[in-house]
Amino acid sequence: MIANVSGKSSAELIGAAEEHSAHNYAPLPVVIASARGAWMTDVEGRRYLDLLAGYSALNFGHGHPRLIAEARAQLSRLTLTSRAFHHEHFADFCAGLAELCGMEMVLPMNTGAEAVETAVKTARAWGYRVKGVRPGRAKIVVADGNFHGRTTTIVSFSTDEEARADFGPYTPGFEIVPYGDLAALEAVLEEHAGDVVAVLLEPIQGEAGVRVPPPGYLAGVRELTRARDVLFLADEIQSGLGRTGATFACEHEHVVPDMYILGKALGGGVLPVSAVVSSAAVLGVLRPGEHGSTFGGNPLACAVALEVIAMLREGEPQRRARDLGERLHQELAGWVGAGAVTEVRGRGLWAGVDIDPALGTGREISERLLRRGVLVKDTHGSTIRIAPPLVISPGDLEWGLERLRAELVPRGAAGR
Repeated sequence: MIANVSGKSSAELIGAAEEHSAHNYAPLPVVIASARGAWMTDVEGRRYLDLLAGYSALNFGHGHPRLIAEARAQLSRLTLTSRAFHHEHFADFCAGLAELCGMEMVLPMNTGAEAVETAVKTARAWGYRVKGVRPGRAKIVVADGNFHGRTTTIVSFSTDEEARADFGPYTPGFEIVPYGDLAALEAVLEEHAGDVVAVLLEPIQGEAGVRVPPPGYLAGVRELTRARDVLFLADEIQSGLGRTGATFACEHEHVVPDMYILGKALGGGVLPVSAVVSSAAVLGVLRPGEHGSTFGGNPLACAVALEVIAMLREGEPQRRARDLGERLHQELAGWVGAGAVTEVRGRGLWAGVDIDPALGTGREISERLLRRGVLVKDTHGSTIRIAPPLVISPGDLEWGLERLRAELVPRGAAGR
């Protein structure tokens, strides 16, 4: 692989980025030039094991040959029609994704935040047109610690002040309850009976630190919403499409929501693809002209996503996440209370590792791991997230765990 086509050093490229780009992110000091599978190479030719996978957008790894082949073939034929016209892949994409989800209809968009906005608009329209909620009174219940995107409406119901502060006035119509608390959810549903149109949740909260709800929580949400004629909207943008060892995280509690909200891995790490998937009774409330996207469901996106769907139907990504996830969590569990690790959470090839603040912040630990050739990312100050591509080999996973152990659990600290 060509390591450096720019001819510039990492320091030069980072300096230029700092000068000319808005500071909406705080990336680690590494400049990636190429990648394949679970490995990335910087502009100086140094290699790193990717244990972040683009926040689960790269579930199938970097440059997966099946996905790249589909993208290349479609690039030479047709990339965009807008939704003013049909194209040959659109029907197959919608039918295939609906079947994968056990649903009937699909509304494609591009980014995860767009898909969440689509879900909010659809739920409100359903509430007014089907449930009979009085105009302007529709409410959607969400959980604290949520992360559904960064649009103005979405940050209106965020409890993360870093994402929310100074972006008001905020969009009304949302009620926030503690994540994992069924009693609190039931109380809000009772208090606003008749006005609640949906409950919007992440089956596992990713940005909050890979928070897994208590056993039975998702099943309880499903029961409460069904009994009160309220939609259950599952944001599986990070947790879905194989990450947890199942196609969807909801499957671990045998739950089928009223709507799946999908993104990230749906585009195979090649381009942004997102969608909401639901029944005809829900998505059928939308009328032509009420919602749309110029690039949503474009030919290139559909061609790549169709191959993603095919790979998920085969089941290999889910199996790898399940089997390698067992090894990941077995190892991480032994580190709790030793060295820098205070708590570990997660499912499948996905983990949140809490760091003792006295021994370093999540950012500091991420920078130390960078020097060891491992790429992870911090969240909320004291947590690092681990989410390798599902194609990672057992040997590469062990290599990464060895370096994590060396940084987080010094020799002798875990009593190994």
